[in-house]
Amino acid sequence: MKVLLIEDDVAVAQFVAEELIRAGHECDISSDGSEGLVAAATQCWDVLIVDRMLPKIDGLSVIEALRARGDSTPVLILSALSEVDDRVKGLQIGADDYLVKPFASDELTARLEAIFRRAGVNRSEYKTTLEFADVVIDLMSHKVTRGNRDVSLQPREYRLLEYLMSNSEQIVTRSMLLESVWGYHFDPQTNVIDVHISRLRQKIDKDFDIPLVHTVRGVGYRFGF
Repeated sequence: MKVLLIEDDVAVAQFVAEELIRAGHECDISSDGSEGLVAAATQCWDVLIVDRMLPKIDGLSVIEALRARGDSTPVLILSALSEVDDRVKGLQIGADDYLVKPFASDELTARLEAIFRRAGVNRSEYKTTLEFADVVIDLMSHKVTRGNRDVSLQPREYRLLEYLMSNSEQIVTRSMLLESVWGYHFDPQTNVIDVHISRLRQKIDKDFDIPLVHTVRGVGYRFGF
């Protein structure tokens, strides 16, 4: 599973991420509700883990916003709030399960896998690929192809391509990429984006007649014709 963890407690976030990776899953971390909402809304995830009490935007508001826009990604709430009313409110707002802190890692993994399986029962409309022209991303295996050629990408290159393709034929700014791909809410004044765009262009466009990765001078980048 590809999991987004929205958790501001560094120790809890590290523990959960390590346990999920040990169980064979992928885990990205957002440390506040605003950052988490952007990540959840702009990338494809199998499951979301959302802490209730988050800075900037609280966890319930994050879930409510996602459900309002039609996002049905399974959500597990983590919270120290253990009263029945707290759990009921979380489930009513749109969460699929609610786990009270402290928790056992085995139970967390089991609950995640359970809500993912339940969501998969009627998953015929679940989007497992991104496609544009002859470029295809398998969102489950992270396999990328262009035409009949496999494209080998490093993790950050993959996330960059996934974000660009999710916004194909639209201009994405440098700040959008820094926030969604690198998790920066400021410009570090480095050429990190230019370096990764150059590498991605070499792997995606090299030896093909039609380039798909474009620089929009002074604005950002665009994936498309």
